[in-house]
Amino acid sequence: MKTMNFPIQMLLGAILAIPAQSVFAQEASLNAANTAWILTSTALVLFMTLPGLALFYGGLVRVKNILSVLMQCFAIACLVSLLWLIAGYSLAFGTGNAWIGDFSMVFMASISEDALAGDIPLSLHAMYQMTFAIITPALIVGAFAERMKFSSMLIFSALWLFAVYIPVCHWVWAGSGWLFEKGLLDFAGGTVVHITAGVAALVAAIVLGKRNGFPTTAMPPHNMTMTVTGAGMLWVGWFGFNAGSALAANGNAAMAMLVTHISAAAGALAWMAIEWMRFRKPSVLGIVTGMVAGLGTITPASGYVGPGGALIIGLAAGIICFVMTQLVKRVWKIDDSLDVFPVHGIGGVLGTILAGVFASTELGAFSGQGFAAGINSMSEQLGVQLLGVIVTFVYTAIVTYVLLKLTGVFTSGLRVTKEEETIGLDLSLHEEDGYKL
Repeated sequence: MKTMNFPIQMLLGAILAIPAQSVFAQEASLNAANTAWILTSTALVLFMTLPGLALFYGGLVRVKNILSVLMQCFAIACLVSLLWLIAGYSLAFGTGNAWIGDFSMVFMASISEDALAGDIPLSLHAMYQMTFAIITPALIVGAFAERMKFSSMLIFSALWLFAVYIPVCHWVWAGSGWLFEKGLLDFAGGTVVHITAGVAALVAAIVLGKRNGFPTTAMPPHNMTMTVTGAGMLWVGWFGFNAGSALAANGNAAMAMLVTHISAAAGALAWMAIEWMRFRKPSVLGIVTGMVAGLGTITPASGYVGPGGALIIGLAAGIICFVMTQLVKRVWKIDDSLDVFPVHGIGGVLGTILAGVFASTELGAFSGQGFAAGINSMSEQLGVQLLGVIVTFVYTAIVTYVLLKLTGVFTSGLRVTKEEETIGLDLSLHEEDGYKL
């Protein structure tokens, strides 16, 4: 596996090992095909949040809270965009040191129209990575849906972006990042996006506490048609998320797209099957949740595995994430409202680990090495993958807890009042109704 070519890591390493000013001075030519594909991928990833994730989450909550979820996703997209402009991109992808970037690209003032990141515009790389930064805190919304103050959500999301997402992003994807240098395989965000969002969601659900009536009162989705619509948008948008992470229009991007689709289909059918066997009926909610589990789990491995590995990863995602949803809700009694941790958090952990197992274009191959050498190489890579998972998990959990407590001080409590929760966040926080029937 050491001999494999990992395009996103090699490209970022080449770009970010030198200050931004030197990047502008590079003698490189723009690749129109690559640029066109990443422009498309950028639009697809933003499409995942607005409207994909917003509709997916919106349909899952009760009718009195639909607008609050849409509002949170929309506001996060706006807030993170500006914070990414001000200092987020610079701190995430500036050279800096092993732990954090620098201020060489603050307000993106040094990013000119002609500046290149490899053979695509540097401005495009900044925009593409912005869409990743947007969807990650938006995913956490599903954990505290129907009970968090809007002001608390805004403050927490801003603090979390700088204290959790940006440092982990730098560790994993910046050329000077310490996990990057150790060789962690995370093609499109298993650690950076899914583990951070999933663990933060678990911590938020615990800190805020259960919704009034949970788990004795039924809280079914109010509009499954909306949820399925959002799920379809997520599936399509995920091609930009994973295949776009090749940062090129090439065979690596094509394979990433293929394995992403296979894993999504396998995860959906695996979840549906196990639910069918246990509850005697397959549900629409189950099949779309399994699809998301398959997508999230293949994400870190999408640039390193072939179709066989993707099939196994997708099946494992559907089964393991299903079991974890039952464990979190029914055994631990944690009200992670929309199952962010068992789907994204566990999916990110599983996918990051399995990336070290199936990092080959052919299932079971060891890139031309002998069997013993291949096993040793796999063991070594698995050690790096486990290190990345553990460090990301623990760091995110501790910092998220501190940020939630700090936010609660700023806003005199994280939760809305019991009366506001009973009325619903749409009316109590926004004075609007989702539907006029």
